[in-house]
Amino acid sequence: MKLQDVIIWILFILSIIIGLWYLFGNSPTFEQAILIFILTILFTIGAKINDIGARLKFLEKRFGKLEESFVRLVSDFKEKLKK
Repeated sequence: MKLQDVIIWILFILSIIIGLWYLFGNSPTFEQAILIFILTILFTIGAKINDIGARLKFLEKRFGKLEESFVRLVSDFKEKLKK
């Protein structure tokens, strides 16, 4: 389990605890409870975007290699046609 997954779970549990505390104990203010929810959501979205960005970089490398192989293939066909 990655560090960001652990942080997301901790924030999720903390947001549930703060939400229940607000509902039953009325101790934190509404803004404080909403702030924890928003931080959890923003951190989760940021982690997901980071993962998607890493996958896209990997795909860009793979498509770059594929493009190079097609360019070589085209040049090979051109050489064959000249002969």
